[in-house]
Amino acid sequence: MSTANLLVELFVEELPPKALKKLGESFATVLADSLKAQGLATADAVVTPFASPRRLAVHVTSVAPKAVDQAVQQKLMPVSVALDANGQATPALLKKLSALGLGAEVVPQLKRAPDGKAEALFLDSIKPGAVLAEGLQKALEESLAKLPIPKVMTYQLEQGEGADFQPGWTSVNFVRPAHGLVALHGEQEVPLSVLGLKSGRATQGHRFEARVSPVILKTADTYAEQLQHEGAVIPSFAERRAEIVRQLHAAAAKAGNGLHPIEDEALLDEVTALVERPNVLTGRFEEAFLDVPQECLILTMKANQKYFPLLDASGMLTNQFLIVSNISPQDPSAVVGGNERVVRPRLADAKFFFDQDRKKTLESRVPGLNKVVYHGKLGTQGERAERVRAIAHAIVNQLRLGTLPYTVDDKDHFDVLDSKAQQAALLAKTDLLTDMVGEFPELQGIMGGYYARHEGLRDGVAIAIEDHYKPRFAGDSLPRNHTGTVVALADKLETLVGLFGIGQLPTGDKDPFALRRHALGVIRILIEKNLPLDLPAVIEAVLPAFGELISNPAEHLLVFFSDRLAVSLREQGYSAQEVDAVLALQPARLGEVPRRLAAVRAFAALPESTALAAANKRVGNILKKAEAAVEAKVDAALLKEAAEQALYAALQTVAPAAQTAFEQGDYTASLQALAALRTPVDAFFDSVMVNADDAALKANRLGLLASLHQAMNQVADLSRLAV
Repeated sequence: MSTANLLVELFVEELPPKALKKLGESFATVLADSLKAQGLATADAVVTPFASPRRLAVHVTSVAPKAVDQAVQQKLMPVSVALDANGQATPALLKKLSALGLGAEVVPQLKRAPDGKAEALFLDSIKPGAVLAEGLQKALEESLAKLPIPKVMTYQLEQGEGADFQPGWTSVNFVRPAHGLVALHGEQEVPLSVLGLKSGRATQGHRFEARVSPVILKTADTYAEQLQHEGAVIPSFAERRAEIVRQLHAAAAKAGNGLHPIEDEALLDEVTALVERPNVLTGRFEEAFLDVPQECLILTMKANQKYFPLLDASGMLTNQFLIVSNISPQDPSAVVGGNERVVRPRLADAKFFFDQDRKKTLESRVPGLNKVVYHGKLGTQGERAERVRAIAHAIVNQLRLGTLPYTVDDKDHFDVLDSKAQQAALLAKTDLLTDMVGEFPELQGIMGGYYARHEGLRDGVAIAIEDHYKPRFAGDSLPRNHTGTVVALADKLETLVGLFGIGQLPTGDKDPFALRRHALGVIRILIEKNLPLDLPAVIEAVLPAFGELISNPAEHLLVFFSDRLAVSLREQGYSAQEVDAVLALQPARLGEVPRRLAAVRAFAALPESTALAAANKRVGNILKKAEAAVEAKVDAALLKEAAEQALYAALQTVAPAAQTAFEQGDYTASLQALAALRTPVDAFFDSVMVNADDAALKANRLGLLASLHQAMNQVADLSRLAV
C-alpha cells in the first residue's frame, strides 16, 4: 500500500508564549503516537513539530491511507458452557453470537483450544484497518484533549453544524479561539472536523508581511517552504529560535567590539514564541541610567520588555539593548524609537526606586519586619531574623569548637566573625521592605548588598547580605566569604528546622517552601567548603532559637538530608552501591563524603574487593544472628585453628594501619590496607566453624569476626558493594 506524508495544522489566535514550546511538542507527539498506535504510521516515521504564535502543526512521514487489516482471535466462552452433551450450541452461545451480529451458521467454524485447565471456544475474524480520515480524527481529538493548556478560554462559535447550533451561543473551550484547520495527505485533503472547524488546505501567513493571503498549501511537504516565502513566517520553533540567536550575535558584533547579548534560555524561548519572522534591532538609552545597579536594569528590560541587554567583554551592562521585532520595515527607525521611548520610563522607575530606597538605612527598616508575616505558626519576618541571628551565633560557636582547623580570613577571629554574621543576619531580610524588591522580588538579597555598601557597612557584611540566599539553584555559586557562608547556612537551616518542626514536609512533587532546594544548598556548602561541622550537632544547636514553637524534627530532617544527598551524588555519577556504602554509616561531617566515595571507588577496583565485600556481608549476617551483642574482643589463648590464628595475626597488623590512615583522613589508604585480609578471611571461612559446640570458642570466634567487621567498616559499609 502506498504511503504519503501528512500535514496537520491548527490555526489559532496568539498562544501563551511561555507555554508555546510545550504545546507544540505535545500536539505533534500525541497526534503522531496515536497514528502509530492505529497502524496508520510506522514506528520509524519522522515527526516534525511546528509552533508559532498563531499555529500548532505537525508533519509525519509515511502515513498510509488505510491501516493493514489484522487477524483477531476472540475467546467466547468455555466449551462446557457453549455446547451441550450432543455438541450442539447452547442458548448461551447463540446469545453471545447474536450480540456479535452472527448466527448459528458460524458454530462449525469456531475453534476449540485449551484455556487453562479447560477448553474454550474461540472466534477467528479479521479486524479492518483504520481508515485515515477516521484515524486522524481520533488522533487529532486525542492530541487536543491532552494539550498542556495553562488556562482554558471559553468562546462562542460563529458557524457550525446541526439543528441545535446557534451562532454566537454554542461555546467551545480551548487555549485560544481557533480559526483554521489544515489536513493534507500528500496532495489530498483529509476531511476533519474539530472546534467547529472543517479542514481544508488554506492557512494564514504573517499579519502584516505575508505576500499572499490566504496561503493555499499545495502538498504536505511544501508547508514550511510556502509559509516562509508566501506567508513570511518561520513555522518551526527550533529554526526560528536559531535564527534569533544568529541575528542577536550579528547585531551585537555590529553594535561594538566585544559586546555580547545576555544569555537567558527562558527569555529566548519566550521571544521565539512571540514572533513569526524575527528581525533584531539595536536600541539605546541614556548612560545616566547606568548609575542604577545593572541587575535592576537588566531585569526590567528582560521581564517587562523582552529585550536582550548588551554586555561588554567584562560582563558589565552597556546602554545598548537588542529588540526582537516581528516586523521588518525598510526604515526601522520608528520601531527602534518606539521601543526606546517605552523602555525609558521603566528605567526611570528603577532609578527612582533606587534613589528612594537609599534614603533609609537597612537598620531603620528592621522594626518593619515585625509587620510582615512569615508563617502563621512561625511568626513574622522580624522574629525570623532574630532566629537566623541566633543560629548564626550557634554556627560560629560550632566552628570555633571544631576538631579540624577553620581559618578565618582577613585577620579576623571568631568573635569578629560572630559579630559580622549576626549583623548580616539581622539585616538580610530588610530589603524585602524596599520599593525595588517590591517591584522585582527576584532582586532580594542583591539589593540588600547594594544598599549595605552604600551605607558603608563593615567589609564582608554587604557581601554576606547579598550571598545569604546562595546557592539559589542547581549550579549556582556559593557564598563568597565566611560571613556569608555562616548566614546562608543559618537562613536555610532556620527554614528547614522550622518548617519540619511544624510538620510542613514536602510530599511527592509538592514542595511549596522549596525545602529540597534549601537542603541541597546546606549540603553543597558543607561539602564544597569542607566545613568542620557535624550536621546532627548543628541541627541540635539550631533548636533553641525556636523555643516552644516547634517539636524536635532532627530525626526526620536527617533522613531528608540523607535522601537529598544520595540523589545528588547519584546525579554526579556515583553508583548506587558506592553511595549506599558511604551513607549507610551516616557520616556526620558531610565534607568527608567525597573523600570516602573516592576511597570506596578505589577499593572496588582492587582484585580483592569482591571477595572482601562478600565476606563482610557474611560477617554482618552472622553477627546479626548472634543471640546477644558481640563485643570486638579476642582471647588469643582460645584461638585453636590455624586459620583463625592467621586471621587474628593479620588483623593485628592491618587494623592499626587502617585505623591510623583513617584518623589522618586518608580514607583511600585505610581501605587499601584491607586488601591484605583477603587470604586469611577466605581461609577462615573455609576451615573454621564459627558456631562451635564449645560456648567459649564460639564467643571468641564471634569476637574475632566483630573485630574484623569493625576494622573493615570505618570508611564505608563494604557489604553494600557485594553483588
